[in-house]
Amino acid sequence: MEYNVENTLLNSLGIEVKSVTNDGVVATMPVDDRTRQPFGILHGGASVALAETVASIGAYHLINQETEMCVGLEINANHIRGKQDGTVTAHAIPMHRGKTTMVWEIKIVDERESLICISRCTMAILKKNNSG
Repeated sequence: MEYNVENTLLNSLGIEVKSVTNDGVVATMPVDDRTRQPFGILHGGASVALAETVASIGAYHLINQETEMCVGLEINANHIRGKQDGTVTAHAIPMHRGKTTMVWEIKIVDERESLICISRCTMAILKKNNSG
């Protein structure tokens, strides 16, 4: 599945989607001037943006895209360790696949698979208004 990321937050933060399956989503994000906070480490907001991105893409992959849409309903994150440079990878797996909500667990790790952030994101599944 291709995504047009031009002029989006994904493009601004350098997020790259690596895989999308029914079992989960994997994406990477650089730790650089776009994603660091003033003290030189990965900004927690950038981690949360990465987490919601993979949950959103995963939910979109699983819904009926002709009749439904999905949006973030709630997200939380625990920032476990700082990271100054390199790349982080988000691994999102669906924990609950309901008709109106999905809950995703997202683990963000560094190149050594050390946990940087753990997040849970609830996605709302909405019916599209096709009345024109």
